[in-house]
Amino acid sequence: MKVSYKKLWVMLAEREMSKAELRKQAGLSSATFTKLRKNQEVTLSVILKIADVLDCNAGDMMDFIKDEATQESSFTDTEA
Repeated sequence: MKVSYKKLWVMLAEREMSKAELRKQAGLSSATFTKLRKNQEVTLSVILKIADVLDCNAGDMMDFIKDEATQESSFTDTEA
């Protein structure tokens, strides 16, 4: 599965908050923020810091998306 933070970026735009402002308020390193921008996995503590700043839940800012390899392997497993 892959993670998508598209909801987070939409939420920031709706609240007229910059990514830099969120990063500073949440106390995140630039490397961690780069992971978010690239839709890479981050630790739960990072998600909790962002949720605290934005007063939201994890599901409000991220989605899990099945990638093609996972879907194909699930299909193959059910055929066997």
